[in-house]
Amino acid sequence: MTNAPQPSNEGRAFRDEHPSGWIALTRNESVLYMIDALLDLQPHREFNQTELAELAGVSRQSVGRHLELLLETGVIEPIGNTSPQRYRFDEESPVSTAIIRLDGAMNTVGVATSDDQ
Repeated sequence: MTNAPQPSNEGRAFRDEHPSGWIALTRNESVLYMIDALLDLQPHREFNQTELAELAGVSRQSVGRHLELLLETGVIEPIGNTSPQRYRFDEESPVSTAIIRLDGAMNTVGVATSDDQ
């Protein structure tokens, strides 16, 4: 018999109630795909909700649901006086800078993609 630790529902419940910044940002799969798509954009490329949905492979409703999170964290910034509203990936915000650095670090260590596994 092993003494391996068992998963704790209490630990997960605590993390759900008091999420770290990491969990708050990544708890929804659609947000992960949206951020991944933003990382692939040319610098200063503008987009609207529909375009981000297409780039990320998620629904427009999902983009609408999570847009405020990306705005509040500074990952994206609104472009003034545009209709429909357009946005841009803010590469210089603290959160975006951290995401870019993490992406680069993961690429440097050569993490396996799902195609490689």
